[in-house]
Amino acid sequence: MKAKRAERLAAVRCELERILDDAGAFEERYRVQLEQLHPEQLKSGLNLLHYLALRHRDSRDLQSELGLLGLSSLGRAEAHVLANVHAVLHAVRALQGRRGKPKKGPVTFKQGKKLIRRHTRALLGKKVKGSPIRIMVTLPSEAADDYRLIRDILVAGANCVRINCAHDGPDRWERMLAHVERARRATGRSCRTFMDVCGPKIRTGPLAPGPKVLRIHPTKDVRGNILGPEIVTLAPVPGAGLIPVSPELFARLEPGSRISFRDTRDKKSRLVVECVEDGRATALCPATAYLETGLALELPEEDGTVRCTGEVGDLPATEDPIVLRVGDVLVVHKDPRPGEPARRGGEGCPPVPAHVSCTLPELLDDVRPGEPLLLDDGKIHGVIRDVRDGEITVEITRAKPGGTRLRGDKGINLPESALRITGLTAKDKEDLRFIAAHADGVSASFVNHPDDVEDLLDELDAVGGDELGLILKIETRRGFQHLPGILLVAMERPAVGVMIARGDLAVEAGWTHLAQIQEEILWVCEAAHVPVVWATQVLEKLAKTGLPTRSEISDVAMAQRAECVMLNKGPFITEAIRTLDHLLRSVQGYQRKKATLLPALTLEEPDSEEVGRSVGTRQGRTWLR
Repeated sequence: MKAKRAERLAAVRCELERILDDAGAFEERYRVQLEQLHPEQLKSGLNLLHYLALRHRDSRDLQSELGLLGLSSLGRAEAHVLANVHAVLHAVRALQGRRGKPKKGPVTFKQGKKLIRRHTRALLGKKVKGSPIRIMVTLPSEAADDYRLIRDILVAGANCVRINCAHDGPDRWERMLAHVERARRATGRSCRTFMDVCGPKIRTGPLAPGPKVLRIHPTKDVRGNILGPEIVTLAPVPGAGLIPVSPELFARLEPGSRISFRDTRDKKSRLVVECVEDGRATALCPATAYLETGLALELPEEDGTVRCTGEVGDLPATEDPIVLRVGDVLVVHKDPRPGEPARRGGEGCPPVPAHVSCTLPELLDDVRPGEPLLLDDGKIHGVIRDVRDGEITVEITRAKPGGTRLRGDKGINLPESALRITGLTAKDKEDLRFIAAHADGVSASFVNHPDDVEDLLDELDAVGGDELGLILKIETRRGFQHLPGILLVAMERPAVGVMIARGDLAVEAGWTHLAQIQEEILWVCEAAHVPVVWATQVLEKLAKTGLPTRSEISDVAMAQRAECVMLNKGPFITEAIRTLDHLLRSVQGYQRKKATLLPALTLEEPDSEEVGRSVGTRQGRTWLR
């Protein structure tokens, strides 16, 4: 038995020493990359390489042996790899009867934790006292005109805000940032600002405009009964949220005026004016009605005679979505012409399939027949059947039973295509000039390769953004596969983070692989002492409707393993922030990263007399038998 134990110890010791040899070999292989790291990142870069050396082989058999010996299985070695390996090796040598002091490695146990905390603070700023991690919030467009919203977001517990450069423009961005700065001073809260450049996101182009129709629909109960009239705003000129009417008719409006009309269904309807002020009139619509540009309006007198007539002004065109069903054909083309639904062929003419353009048409040259194509965050699946003459033909293989609607500006994913895609678009480069002058950091979307990071760093140097914090969004399979190389390039800067963009990542890699992928991203980033932002659909139902789902609450428990959690915009965003903060505080005593903590149980201890009486009774009955 002793001989067998000695053999096991020798085998384990050999495996641990091989890991140390591999770590040295990795250091030598990436010597040039290490020399380019920022001084603040040097130890972290070394530890990342040591972790890659540890994980480039399957070590599960070694872990089992270590567990049988009562030793650490290296399962929580990420932040301090060599310190962990040396400690275990020292214990194995002690079991063999050998003496000596353990080596520490370049990052000790304490240093690993400190480096993660230090790098997180450098990138994301201070956290709220008592909260385990940071909270980031995406600002909606209305934040440009609503200081109170941003103030409430900070008071609720947000530490960082994000502005998506895919929306709005410099004027509105500047107003948002001014509100953030004002809220910082008013609340005394720390709040870092990040701006998100879009990257080479492939989207559907615009669709052909539909009819200029507006539906007014009062709220109804479950039986279909109208609970109250819908409030609308009339004006003599077009505008967002307004119903334009003829200036002559508007000039005659006063409280109590009744505007009569027959809607697009030829149903009698009316609008009852409540008040008129500042060039606008508020009116009530008691029943569902459909208006369209040019619809005739009348302003009758009490005796029924018509005092004035007019018409509905120019309404915005509605988008005519493309409805796709399994078996349908969709043509995606380079031509920027607006997309349209399928049309039936006339007499002697073949049917015309639905078609839509692509925002990055050059990528259509990189796809091949048989490759999958996904639309609108994976809601629609298809297979490329033909590639020719600047367009591809896609057969729809998955959609809702009654068909799924496809609109403009929806994502296109090509997870198995070898796309020659670059990291920055012309718009990104222009946006970086604004970001360098106004924000604390930049979030780079669709980072797929170390070269993308090189391009970003070069562009930031060119526009004076070399001091910006940097968040790299991992949202493709290629980005995930190249993560170690991406980090080694990014760590030329002192403040670097990674965002797990779980939406696109799940579409690209498949929902069944998302759990594994996000685990590996968390491990690799912890090894590099790089803070992680956990993003996409966190408490999304709560932020949008005010009511969370059970799965959202469970998701937050997983999210606390990151250094920051990101919430998207919604009308109940402040409630979502408070709920998230409460949940994160409540679970922080049970887990830190991968380590399970052991606080005292909150369960009541069993009453020895009660339990004893119950057991004795049961045993007594047994004896009586």
